[in-house]
Amino acid sequence: MSRPFFAQLNDDNIVVDVRCVTQEFIDANPDRYTGVWVETFYDTAGKTYAGVGFEYLPETQNFREQQPYPSWTWANDTWNPPTPMPSTGGPYEWSEEELAWVAV
Repeated sequence: MSRPFFAQLNDDNIVVDVRCVTQEFIDANPDRYTGVWVETFYDTAGKTYAGVGFEYLPETQNFREQQPYPSWTWANDTWNPPTPMPSTGGPYEWSEEELAWVAV
């Protein structure tokens, strides 16, 4: 049996803490576990384990990492650059200034 983990959310649905704790313990200790706590899973297919700074998406009951760059968009459960990374050469890193992959 896996151990339960819960993520504490701020008012913007951003994770501010993650703890290994049961829902019953959270409920029994409201002074210690204030605010909103949502269960997160590290061993469940289709679910992203929450980390501090991740965003909670209520519509999918899942978490996502912070947007890596302003130009990237969210689709198919992942952040996507405006252009795909080249499949040959490299290594590459994203340049937000150039909006392109550049060799490093």
